[in-house]
Formats: sequence, structure tokens, C-alpha cells
Amino acid sequence: MKKKMVWILSLSLCLLMGCGKGSGSEAGQDGDRELLNVSYDPTREFYTQYNELFCAHWKAEMGQELTVTQSHGGSGSQARSVIEGNEADVVTLALAHDITAIEEAELIDEGWMEEFENDSSPYVSTIVFLVRKGNEKNIQDWDDLVRDDVEIITPNPKTSGGACWNFLAAWAYGQRQNGNDEEATRLFMKKLYQNVLVLDSGARGATNTFVENAQGDVLIAWENEAYLSMREHPDEYEIVAPSISILAQPSVAVVDSNAKMHGMEELAHEYLAYLYCDEAQRLAGENYYRPSNEKILQEFSDQFDLNMNLVSIDDFGGWDEAFKTYFDDGAVFDQIYAE
Repeated sequence: MKKKMVWILSLSLCLLMGCGKGSGSEAGQDGDRELLNVSYDPTREFYTQYNELFCAHWKAEMGQELTVTQSHGGSGSQARSVIEGNEADVVTLALAHDITAIEEAELIDEGWMEEFENDSSPYVSTIVFLVRKGNEKNIQDWDDLVRDDVEIITPNPKTSGGACWNFLAAWAYGQRQNGNDEEATRLFMKKLYQNVLVLDSGARGATNTFVENAQGDVLIAWENEAYLSMREHPDEYEIVAPSISILAQPSVAVVDSNAKMHGMEELAHEYLAYLYCDEAQRLAGENYYRPSNEKILQEFSDQFDLNMNLVSIDDFGGWDEAFKTYFDDGAVFDQIYAE
């Protein structure tokens, strides 16, 4: 069995989810296999269930028991851990830019975004507000978040992919409200981040700060993460959909260099391809992700607001341009947060 390096970061929590009695990534004496999925914070519950589904599929098709190990943390930090040696077979991260960084480290082959449907994004989400039941501060839209009496919980865009989506959704609102005035939008964002009480390293950490530690008046959150909190605490929270949000597209890819080294190329590819089957798509919907399959998405039309006004990463010139402008060292976020 090959040795898996699970990097223990302050913002990374690794969970072992066994789907069978695996004896390693290489086939053991009974043909057992092991696969490592390095993912981001809010996917824990979904992949716990998906792994059971996929392992049953792999057993039926290949006659092999399979163990899947999950690693979770802020998406940017997870990408860096793979670049620095975490032997992921697949990555299922919060945004394409994090996977591109692994590609640029020559661990993922070019063209990974075309390997699977919908730009290798098997499910999508958006950004909403989670508030306490009754919404005492009457938070309805982004402009309410810059009031002096509102305390915000959101993760750090320097370490969290979800936080980058949060930032861009807020920027899109500020830009539209201010007639594309750059300086006015920067002032809006500065005030918003001045109201941030805790800037956690990852989305799940931010949720814990808001839900478990009862800090802040509003959590800027992945839609699926907000729904999970509602499911666990139905009488304590409610979701507010802002007038403008963003189509958040988590991405998946085989880490080709590692999968090839481990003899896992076929298995790793099938693990991600199977995310697009109808059963997995419904499982994504049940875990509050929006299925990429439009027909199955409509089955969840009572759960999701499918008429939300959503901008996309294309409105920011794509992820390379967005990072250069907003999130690289010394870019807009650093300038705003340092002021």
C-alpha cells in the first residue's frame, strides 16, 4: 500500500471514510483499492454518502472492495497541500483556479476542464445569507451588511474558495449599485469587511463560528452549507437570498501524476465520471448542491430558487483575471483589508 501523506494544517481536517476493507491504492491480495479525494470544506456530508454509492458501483463492476479517504479544508489550502506533496488521486475543489494551480505544478494534465461535462463541474451552488430565526437585524440584501449594527462571519479569500465566491458576489452588487464606479465599489467592500467579526480560514470553520459559537449576525455562506445548518437546526436559522449572487462552480479533476504513479488512472476517472450519473446527481441535490443535470435540477425546484439573479465568473474575466485583480498578494482584497 502506498503511503498517503495527510497534511495537518490549521485549516484542514481529514476524515477517513471507509467503503470497504481496503488494503491500499495498489490492488492487494483480494484486489482491494484505496483512493484519496482531497476536497474543500462543505462537501464532507455529500462525499460520505457518494463514496458509499460509488464503492457499491465499483464492487459490482470490478469485483474490488474500495476505501475512499476524504480530506477537507479551505480550497486554496487544499490545493497547496497537493502541490506540496499530498498524494491525492482526485481533487474536488471550490473553484477552477485552485485546480489550475495544481496543473501549473505539472501534477494535472492540460485540458482537465474538458475531461468531464459542464467544465468539469458536476454540481453548482450559489451564495446566500444565513441569519438567526426572526432575522432581528432585518438583513435582506448586501447593503444591509455595511450597516454599523451588523456583524458578519465569512471566510478568508486568501485560503478559502468559498470566500472568493462571497467576495465576488458582494462586489457584483456594489458595482451595480454604484453604476460601475470603481472607487465607490471599493468603499462599499471596505465597509463590508470592516464589519467582519471573524475571518475564518475555511467555509466550515465560518459556519462553526456562526452556528456553534453563536458569533455574528449573518453568515455569508454557500447555499448548500446554509441549508445543512437549517436541516440540523430548523428552529434556529433562516436563509435570505440577496438580490444579486453568483453561480458558484466547484470543479473536479484527476491528479494525473499521482493517479498514474499509484496505478489508479481508470479508477480515479470513473470516480469523477460517476458524479454525473442520475443517482449521484440526485444525491447532490439531497445535499443541497444544484445538480448540473438540468432535468434533475428541476426535480429540486421546490428546494432551490431557480430564478435568482446570478452573475458568473465570466463577468470577471475568468478566474485568472479575477485572481490577478482581487486575490493575488497586493491585489484589491489585500488593499481593502489593510486600509
